[in-house]
Amino acid sequence: MFRINTQIAPESLINAKGQPQFGHFDGIVSRLGLADFTYFNTMDKPASAWAKRVDYKQFQFVSIVTPRYMIGVALADIAYLGSAFCYLYDIKNNRLIQHDWLKPFRLGYRMSPSPANSTATIGGKGKRITFEIQEGNWHLLIDTKNIQADLTLHCLPLSLPMAMCSPTGYNGWTYTQKHNGLALKGTLTIDHEPQPLNFALAGYDFSAGFMRRDTSWRWASLSAQIDEGVIGLNLAAGVNETGSNENVFWINGERHLLGPIQFEFDRYIQQGTQIWRIYSHDGRVDLEFTARNCRSEKRNFILLKSNFRQYLGFFSGSIIDNQGRSYQLNNVLGLTEDHYARW
Repeated sequence: MFRINTQIAPESLINAKGQPQFGHFDGIVSRLGLADFTYFNTMDKPASAWAKRVDYKQFQFVSIVTPRYMIGVALADIAYLGSAFCYLYDIKNNRLIQHDWLKPFRLGYRMSPSPANSTATIGGKGKRITFEIQEGNWHLLIDTKNIQADLTLHCLPLSLPMAMCSPTGYNGWTYTQKHNGLALKGTLTIDHEPQPLNFALAGYDFSAGFMRRDTSWRWASLSAQIDEGVIGLNLAAGVNETGSNENVFWINGERHLLGPIQFEFDRYIQQGTQIWRIYSHDGRVDLEFTARNCRSEKRNFILLKSNFRQYLGFFSGSIIDNQGRSYQLNNVLGLTEDHYARW
């Protein structure tokens, strides 16, 4: 079986030499240590303070799935621009409602560069989202026309997130932390109707670093109940994979790191009808994803671009864990994403 060595998470991602510590971590990095990072340009000269500021990117995302709805909430800061979205997907009726935010030059939003203790928020009364992280525990607040939420995400005892840092491009790095298959506590109201949380599950994503100017990724994510228990899955190819990957799944909180993943799909056919094949060459991951709906946006500001598609649909196939146990997925609701960005 494919094995990945892990290490204890450092207090600060940036070490005494001013460089990031690379690899997979067993735990959460307390702070990124951006002020201590020694950043060079592509000609090996010290980068300017301006470059250090504008080249840093950060985004956070939470997905929630209940028997009736799926919710996706995201906030991104690319220095010049803050953007966010919150969508509500009605599973039975295949209906998608969304809210968007776009704020220039850090006006009307804020983010903090810590995976363990930070606040990210955008918007105002009646249209606002907030991520609060305290000692690594996520708290989500939503206040929109259709959704009011005050929720905390809870992992099973001893369950570890996927946390890693890898080189990105010539002189950058990306820290990524994700955890799926999490329980929810608190309150969730949709269209004035309180929602039970007994069978609700969630996952989060905290990603930050000095990413490529032009970058892209393919991504798959789910949190679900299967015959063997609660499963979480995160698969990706793209942004932060210079020698390592963020592929992982959890079964009843137990983390299993996986090898490289291949995504095959046709992005040019009609949105919402795609069929993806997602697999590993070692045979441990063999999935098919059938899209039912899609949240998409295309923004072309010449110097800044985004071509974003996040699909909602169903996974079927199999996954084999590090002990050789196989798990079957049969029409399990989840997400895929195809994204290009120039930032």
